[in-house]
Amino acid sequence: MDSIVQPAATEQSSPSRNRLLLAVYTAAIFVSALLLFSVQPLFTKMVLPRLGGSPAVWSVAMVFFQSLLLAGYAYAHLLMQVRNRIVPVAVHLVLLIAAFATLPLGIASAYGEPPASGYAFWLLGLFAVSIGLPFFALAANNPLLQAWFVRTGHPAAHDPYFLYASSNIGSFLALLSYPFVLEPMFTLQMQNRFWTGGYGLLILLIGACGALLLRSPKLAVADALAEDVNAPAPGLLTRLRWIFLAAVPSGLLIAVTAHISTDVAAAPLLWVLPLSLYLLTWVVVFQSRPLLPHKWMLMLQPVAIAGVVVLLAFGGEQNLLLTLGGHQLCFFVIAMACHGELARTRPAARYLTGFYVALSFGGMVGGLFAGLVAPFTFTWIAEYPILIALAALCRPPATERLAGIVRWYWLALAALAVALVAPSYTTGDLSTWFGDHRVWVAGAVGVLAALLALILNAGRWKIFATVALALALIRVYPADEGRVTTVRSFFGVHKIVVTPGGYFHVLMHGTTIHGAERFRNDDGTPVIGRPEAITYYHRDGGIGQAVSAIRERKGAPLKVAAIGVGSGTLACAAERGESWTFFEIDQSMVDAARDPRNFRYISSCMPDMKPVIGDARLTFAKEPDGAYDLIIVDAYSSDAIPIHLATEEAMKIYKDKLAPHGAVVMHVSNRHLDLETVVVGIADANDLKSWVFNEDSGRDSDYIFSTDVVISAREEADIGRLASSKQWEQTEADDRVRVWTDDYSNILGALYRRLRDGE
Repeated sequence: MDSIVQPAATEQSSPSRNRLLLAVYTAAIFVSALLLFSVQPLFTKMVLPRLGGSPAVWSVAMVFFQSLLLAGYAYAHLLMQVRNRIVPVAVHLVLLIAAFATLPLGIASAYGEPPASGYAFWLLGLFAVSIGLPFFALAANNPLLQAWFVRTGHPAAHDPYFLYASSNIGSFLALLSYPFVLEPMFTLQMQNRFWTGGYGLLILLIGACGALLLRSPKLAVADALAEDVNAPAPGLLTRLRWIFLAAVPSGLLIAVTAHISTDVAAAPLLWVLPLSLYLLTWVVVFQSRPLLPHKWMLMLQPVAIAGVVVLLAFGGEQNLLLTLGGHQLCFFVIAMACHGELARTRPAARYLTGFYVALSFGGMVGGLFAGLVAPFTFTWIAEYPILIALAALCRPPATERLAGIVRWYWLALAALAVALVAPSYTTGDLSTWFGDHRVWVAGAVGVLAALLALILNAGRWKIFATVALALALIRVYPADEGRVTTVRSFFGVHKIVVTPGGYFHVLMHGTTIHGAERFRNDDGTPVIGRPEAITYYHRDGGIGQAVSAIRERKGAPLKVAAIGVGSGTLACAAERGESWTFFEIDQSMVDAARDPRNFRYISSCMPDMKPVIGDARLTFAKEPDGAYDLIIVDAYSSDAIPIHLATEEAMKIYKDKLAPHGAVVMHVSNRHLDLETVVVGIADANDLKSWVFNEDSGRDSDYIFSTDVVISAREEADIGRLASSKQWEQTEADDRVRVWTDDYSNILGALYRRLRDGE
């Protein structure tokens, strides 16, 4: 029996009370969502330095947050099974207060350096211990407050799903404000203070929501629940479909985020864009009158799927707008179609919490697949095309037009598959033609799937099979010429490409070349002897000149620290009697570079190399002070930068490890970000002078690339002849650019400067 009895029906129907009740509940849900989705980029950015700034940290973080969201929804569902209204309010307020006692946010002191393997599970434990309780309490608020609202007897209580849209508006604004407002303007410490204050405000708002619930007339609560008494309970198949419809876009969210962030930076700016769009879809579909009708999205969904096929076949990573815009626009349409189906099939209010449990369970399943299962299962990014194909199955059942024609489609599709795939097993002109026209071939099959849906209203399994064929053709006829071997680890997917004829072996991460070696001369004969350093490391480039200048200035063997192994090219920059220590976070990269079938730099020039494995920010800090004549920082994944290696504190570590006349060389070549200004700024903050090298090699066709390099030293004399070289320009720090620190970085500013300079 409910212990609160207040039969004031007149108060219940008071317009002023209804407005107050709606305002308080909306505000509580809105603030809760702001906190829930601002803590993700905030805390993940705090964790990044522990694992090399890898984009995979965000994927694992998403798995954690989705799993805890499920736990919060399940907690809310169980709590609302209690008939007494006081118990849910009291229990939840106690939980919130207990969580508040653990603030401000911080990495648990028990978690020191990460282990040598099992990074994903270590990260999950770190998140759970550090922010598990406050996030769990936040995760329960949305379904719990909606369930409370139903029991207040408010006139809108019969359909409280509009509050879910309010929640997602808060989430959407939180995510957009992070890269564009919070990150550029405030330090992590200040953001943490704001977040803690917001959590305290939320407790007061939820306390007010609980008070309004307890003051609601008991009769009104009973009427609100009885209104849906005849509504049928959702069956097992319906619940399973809810889970599937939630899982596909959730997995796609992680897959598309990884796809676009690999080639720019492991930074909140690129994480929050797809997540913001994901949340925006929830906002739109749960409106009473959606701005984008569901039927429109169902019509556009096959077009979006075909668009992803074309983008994957074409490979738009050289064009930032195409990479960021094209994939995210298609993702938005696909997610809108999936979430629109969920909104269309949502149950009556009495089954609200169970519906949210199904949604969160599906979100967790999709996240687990894309964030944890796929990286351990596939040697390439297979989860993205798999989820794109599965999106076709999210369409509702259809009554096919021209059924007499469509029923022969399976036979026609099988014949088409054989005709298109069979040439890939040959070496004739037809196979070459398909390889050269892969965009048109795969794109045409993708467009065929869209036409099936739009013109013939074909069944979802036919569309799925057609899309799967189109995506398979991209894999069968890869964009890379020659033989390709992929190596996948927690830190991403590396490709080792053997060019046609076996002339070069090339190391690639995403679309960026990280090293190459010539294996055959122009006449086809094998290269014998010590390999020649090429790509960014050739002797006339910035790094090559820096090594020779410091060696010449010292007049004796060098002691060098190199952060990042890559293909092992720098191993051949060492001369007899010199001591070179390499620092690398990814053991799989070391294994690939050691294998002489891939590259011969290490086996030929430094067969006894024993790199220090682990994040260089942690491992290098343990090196003795004043030990190195030269420190080379070259630890980028594709064009993604580990920000924690480019901060004022990181440069202080490098400076401490330098010998009295040593120098730091940082490789800052990047297609999208201006990093020269960043490095000059952090060097200046440590009282170091900097010189910039960015001359074009003019020999890209021979795998000898132009490079952007910054060398920093205490005095001009420390860099020898480079100080007087016309190729090296002494550069002062830009007072308009805020120095990056462990507490502050601004990817948006670096992106803007690169675009502004037209590079």
